[in-house]
Amino acid sequence: MTLRKDSGGSMELGECTMNPGYQDAEDGGSAADPGENNQDLAEEYTQIKPYAGMPKEVLLLYSSQARYRVPREILFWLIVGCTLALVALTVTVIALSPRCLSWWQASPVYQVYPRSFRDSDGDGVGDLKGIQEQLHHFEYLNIKSVWISPFYRSPMKDFGYDVEDFRAIDPIFGTMLDFEELLAEMHNKGMKLIMDFIPNHTSDQHRWFNLSRTGDPHYKDYYVWTDCNATAPKPNNWVSIFGNSSWTYDDLRGQCYLHQFLKEQPDLNFRNPHVRQEIIDIIHFWLGKGVDGLRMDAVKHILEAEHLRNEPQVDPKQPPEDVTTEWELYHDYTTSQLGLHDMLREWRAEMDIYGREPGRYRFMVTESYDYHEVEKTMMYYGTPQVKESDFPFNFYLMDLPQNPSGMWVKHLVHLWMGNMPKGQWPNWVVGNHDGSRIASSAGQIYVRVINMLLLTLPGTPTTYYGEEIGMENINVTDSQIQDPAGKYNSSASRDPQRSPMQWSDDINAGFNTKSNITWLPVHPDYRSVNVEVQKKEPGSVLAQYRFLSTLRQSELPLHRGWFCYVHADANVFSYLRELEGLGRAFLMVLNFGKESAITDLSSIRELPDQLKVLMSTKHVNSGKVLQKSHIPTEVGEGLLIQYSTHTRFNPTHPDQCSVSEKACYLSAVDILYKC
Repeated sequence: MTLRKDSGGSMELGECTMNPGYQDAEDGGSAADPGENNQDLAEEYTQIKPYAGMPKEVLLLYSSQARYRVPREILFWLIVGCTLALVALTVTVIALSPRCLSWWQASPVYQVYPRSFRDSDGDGVGDLKGIQEQLHHFEYLNIKSVWISPFYRSPMKDFGYDVEDFRAIDPIFGTMLDFEELLAEMHNKGMKLIMDFIPNHTSDQHRWFNLSRTGDPHYKDYYVWTDCNATAPKPNNWVSIFGNSSWTYDDLRGQCYLHQFLKEQPDLNFRNPHVRQEIIDIIHFWLGKGVDGLRMDAVKHILEAEHLRNEPQVDPKQPPEDVTTEWELYHDYTTSQLGLHDMLREWRAEMDIYGREPGRYRFMVTESYDYHEVEKTMMYYGTPQVKESDFPFNFYLMDLPQNPSGMWVKHLVHLWMGNMPKGQWPNWVVGNHDGSRIASSAGQIYVRVINMLLLTLPGTPTTYYGEEIGMENINVTDSQIQDPAGKYNSSASRDPQRSPMQWSDDINAGFNTKSNITWLPVHPDYRSVNVEVQKKEPGSVLAQYRFLSTLRQSELPLHRGWFCYVHADANVFSYLRELEGLGRAFLMVLNFGKESAITDLSSIRELPDQLKVLMSTKHVNSGKVLQKSHIPTEVGEGLLIQYSTHTRFNPTHPDQCSVSEKACYLSAVDILYKC
């Protein structure tokens, strides 16, 4: 810019150009007007080079020249091509990628029996604050999914499975605030909480039952009532799970009500739409609180036949008056009735409403002991079109102690794997609050190998509190029995497997350190079998459980790879876990028999000749190199062998292998894809 003086003597700014060949048109210069043709421009600017600050007319002139236009067009189409390629690659990766595992698939499920886990206030009974105090134990074990048995307000006739108020916490376990703090802390630590849900029945102290007894018009049919009287025979021959008639006469109403469990647990009438809505409202209540999953208890009992006919006797010759146990009848009219699965699918749909937010999937598992009728259990998976439970609990491994052998274990595993619908996710349970501890029923010698089985099979393992340290049943005298089932029949008591968790060698095994009270006796071996002691031992049951839990999560073949049977005999059960495209796989050789064994796998050409033991349940054998033709195992020993290979077993043995969802590994970019 330059200063110049106008005719009036004042100073004004004038535009200055460094190129003498250009002058603004308004100063009478030669700059082209917009209407002038390109030929004139070309003649006028033939000697002018591009310069900073050039007007758009000059810029357009030069930009149309080939040496500027062609590179620009090349760059443009290159960007377009790269963008389209990136979009196509992204779509391809998404389309070919298998589903990510949900939280209930990625971690073992750990069952907490709250009365026995940890007592925070010194009253001798475990509570919610006690569970919160021990969340670090789950972190130590790499467990993200915790199932807590009932803590609803209850008269405790069946220790929480007789619910007085579905929306309240029993004071013995704490308050609703305690629950909310526990849930929040679990979520802060990346853990999920699964609640027990008991839809089949309530307590006889529940408000609904009291109103139903009095004939309240709205609640009159909330339960299953029928005519009878106190002295006449019962309406039919149906028997309770706990023994004797499943009907009890109510003096106030003058009728009998149905209870498939204790008489203090009257069955709800799910033929009543109001009852069904009440249950849905309760589901919404807890999911609204942030609960991550529900275990649906005793689902096969939810509906009964309306005709109330006698059930067929197992032994037709048995006098009807002598039929007093569930094992003496075929339960054609009291279990698995038409309409049951429709109702469960309805609940599943309600839960899915809360699971639409990323990372907040709501898990549903069903409990149904169907014994030899495994096809009934498989129905709880739902259909390819309509979803039901994510999986029904698999209790068949609880029968392992009946015949400890490699062939028997393979049979129990295949009972599930061979009947499970295609594409579904398996699960495994070896103990719970209703069954004997596996360390007692199978024997302490098998605890480690059972944990190895549980954590290396495909699917989700469930661990009952204390199994990770090898806790055993306690001996309970008649005077110490707490379980209602045990009070009816001492041999049926479930107290032995519900003893306080053994945390340390401190007073009461660290379960209650504020007083000398425990609701059940502590096992006398607690000084040597406890969490604190086993943390210090590299070869302890706890250390091995932790190693296997961590390995399961970190190794693709173990948590989503192929499962292939390799060998089974009177002692040893052996199987492979492998993944297409991954250069390593795992071989398990597990001795469930009664004697040491030498296993010859030389016929398995996919295995290398030499195998290195990554972990043995006999700690001294870890790291050993073995020949595949000579793999020794002691009684109760399990070998986890990792080997390198690019030859897969599953393509040539499809009848021996299975996988929930096929996936392959692409090492070049470190991704999984459908194959």
